[in-house]
Amino acid sequence: MRTTLISNLSRVRNIGILAHVDAGKTTVTERVLFLTGATHKRGEVHDGTTVTDFDPQERDRGITIFAAAVSCDWDGHRINLLDTPGHVDFADEVERSLRVLDGAVAVFDAVAGVEPQSESVWRQADRHGVPRIAFVNKLDRAGADLDAAVDSIRQRLHPNPLAVQLPIGQEDAFTGVVDLVRMQALLWPGGPTDGTAGGPTGGTADGTVEGMLVTPVPEQLRPEAEARRHRLAEAVAELHPVALEEFCALGTLSPGTLTAALRDLTRSGEAVVVLCGSAYRNRGVEPLLDAVVAYLPAPSDLPPVRAAGSDAGATDSTGERPADPDAPLVALVFKVHAAPTGRLTFLRLYAGTLRRGDTVLDTASGRTERVGRILRVQADRHVDVAQAVAGDIVAVIGPRSARAGATLCAPNAPLVLEPPSVAVPVVTVAIEPRRSADADRLATALARLIEEDPSLSIRTDPETGQTVLSGMGELHLEVAATKIRRERELEVVVGRPQVAFRETVTRPVTGLTYRHAKQDGGSGQFAQVVLDVEPAEQGEEFAFSSAVVGGRVPQEFVRAVEAGCRDALADGPLGSHPVTGVRVTLTDGATHVKDSSELAFRTAGRLALREALRQAAPILLEPVVEVTVTVPDDAVGAVLGDLAARRGRVTGGAARTGTAVVTATVPLAELFGYATRLRSRTQGRGTFTSRPTGYAPAP
Repeated sequence: MRTTLISNLSRVRNIGILAHVDAGKTTVTERVLFLTGATHKRGEVHDGTTVTDFDPQERDRGITIFAAAVSCDWDGHRINLLDTPGHVDFADEVERSLRVLDGAVAVFDAVAGVEPQSESVWRQADRHGVPRIAFVNKLDRAGADLDAAVDSIRQRLHPNPLAVQLPIGQEDAFTGVVDLVRMQALLWPGGPTDGTAGGPTGGTADGTVEGMLVTPVPEQLRPEAEARRHRLAEAVAELHPVALEEFCALGTLSPGTLTAALRDLTRSGEAVVVLCGSAYRNRGVEPLLDAVVAYLPAPSDLPPVRAAGSDAGATDSTGERPADPDAPLVALVFKVHAAPTGRLTFLRLYAGTLRRGDTVLDTASGRTERVGRILRVQADRHVDVAQAVAGDIVAVIGPRSARAGATLCAPNAPLVLEPPSVAVPVVTVAIEPRRSADADRLATALARLIEEDPSLSIRTDPETGQTVLSGMGELHLEVAATKIRRERELEVVVGRPQVAFRETVTRPVTGLTYRHAKQDGGSGQFAQVVLDVEPAEQGEEFAFSSAVVGGRVPQEFVRAVEAGCRDALADGPLGSHPVTGVRVTLTDGATHVKDSSELAFRTAGRLALREALRQAAPILLEPVVEVTVTVPDDAVGAVLGDLAARRGRVTGGAARTGTAVVTATVPLAELFGYATRLRSRTQGRGTFTSRPTGYAPAP
C-alpha cells in the first residue's frame, strides 16, 4: 500500500460515501481505490473480496456494517474516504462518521431513486452541515432513468439538484456521459471483465485517463446536450451572483465560471451537483473523483473548529482552533477498534501536529495518554507514519481509555469539541453464557463491544438478574452476538428481542401540591411544591419552567425541583418505562427557614411528579418504523394482508415495471422475523427496508 505525504491542506479531501443499502456505495469505493492505484485488483461485494468490507460478517451478509477508512491519491490530492453502512440498524455508525467529514458523496440507485435510508442519511448530513455531491449509480440496469432520479432528489431531498452530465446510451447500451460543463463526451468502451475499463492511474498530460476516452459530443446528442447545458447555466446563474453577471452579458457561462460557481453552491449547500455512471462496469468513476476534488471543500476551506457549547458569535480566540499544523493539537475520536495490532483509536485532527511519542490529554477522562504509533489506515491494513497534521484522518495506538466522542488535545491548551450524538437503543435481548463459568468472559466481551459501539448498552435486569443488551435493531444485536461468538470463541444464549417502550401523559393536571416533611433527629427536610403537568408539543421530550413569583422558592431550589422531575421520568407509573412528552411548570411552593435544602426540594419534585403522572392518564408508547416493501405485482395482496395482521397502516404505494412498492407504518415489535415471512409469501422475490419514525400509542 502506498502513502504519499501531502502537506498542503488545500489538497486534502475528507469525504464519506452515503447511500441506502444496496445502492452500490461499496462498489463505488472499490472502483475509486482501483482507479487511484491504492489497490491493484477490483474487489467485488458478491465475491467477498472488497477492501472496505473486510469483516467476516460483512462478507457473509454482503452489506457494510462498520465504517471503514481508506486513503488514496488523485490528481495531486489525498482523499481520505469513509465507506459507511447503509442499513438503518447501523445509522449511529454513519452519525459518528459524518461528525468528522468535510464532504460526502451520496450514491443513488438509478432505478429506485431516493430510498428510505437515502433520505435518513441525507438528513443526518444536513444536521452536520456536510456539503454533498450526488452520484446516480447503476445506469446500466433495466429501468434506469437519470431524470427520474434527479426529480426524486428534488422532491424529497433538495430543491436544486444540478445534473452536470447526460448519459450516452440506456441500460445495457450505456457507454458514457456527456460532460455538460466542458461539452465533451467521456466514453468507456469496455466492461468489468475485459480489462479495458479503468485502471490504477491518475490524469495524463493530454487530459485523458487510461480506460476513459475523451471525444467530441456525438452529433445525434449535440442538440439535447446544448439544451441541457443552457438550462444548467441558467439554473446556476439564478443562484450565483457572479455567474448571473456573465450569463446576462454573454447568454452562457464559460467552463471556468461554471465550475467556480458550482463549487461555491456545493460548499454553501445551495445546490447539489449530480453525476451519473455504473460503478460495477467502471463507468463514471473518474469524473466523480474529479468532482470530489473540484467541488467538495478542503480542511482549509472550513471555519475554525469551536469548543463545545461556545457561542457562535464569540470572539474569544481560546474557544476555537484554525486548521493549522502549527496550532495547539485538537483531535476528535470517532471510532475505536480492537485489532490484532492493538487497540486502534481513530482520530480526525482539526488543528496542530501529532507526532509519535507525543503525550495528549483525553478531556473526557482527564487522563494524559502517550501515542505510541500513528497509522495511515487502508481498511484492515495499516502503514506507520511519523506524524499526522491538521486535516488528517488516522488511527493511533497507545491511548487506553479514549472512547468515541472524546477530544484529544495538547495538555497545555485544552479544548473540548462537541461529540457526535448517540442514538437511544430501541430493541433489547437477554444474553447469557451457555456455561456459567464463562460469565466473567462474557462481561469482558460486552464491555469491549460497547467501547467499540456506543449505540449498544448493557444493564442488569433487577428482577431476573439477567444481562440485557440493547441496540438499534434486530440485525444490530444479531451482529453483536455473532461477534462475541467468533472473536471471543464464547457460546452465548440470546433471548427473543424486546422493544423499548415509553410512557406519556394524555391530559393536564393543574395545581398538584406536594409537601415533603421529614424529621428524624437533627436538621429535618422540608419542601412544598405546586406543579402543573401537561402533554408536551410534538417532538418535545421534556420541558420545565418556573412561574414562581415573589421568591417563594429560591432559584437554587427551583433547579433542584427540575432535577427531581428528571429523576421521576426514569420510570413511569405503568410499567417503569421512561416517560417522554411531558411539560412541567412549577407554580408555587414553600420553604422552611432551617429544614429546606436542595435535597429536600429534589425529593419533593420527584415524588410530586410521580403523583402527577398517575393522575394524568398515562398511556404506553411503542416504537414504530416506516417500512418500504418491494414485491412482485402478483404478491401485493398477500403482503398487504400480512402488514394488516401486523397492525401496519399503509401510507403510500407506487408501481414499477412488474413490481409494486408499498410504504406502511408498522410497530417495531411486529417486524421481528418479518424478513423470513416476506420471503415465504413472495417466493423469495420480496425485499423490504425500514427506518425509525418515533413512537405511537400501544394498544
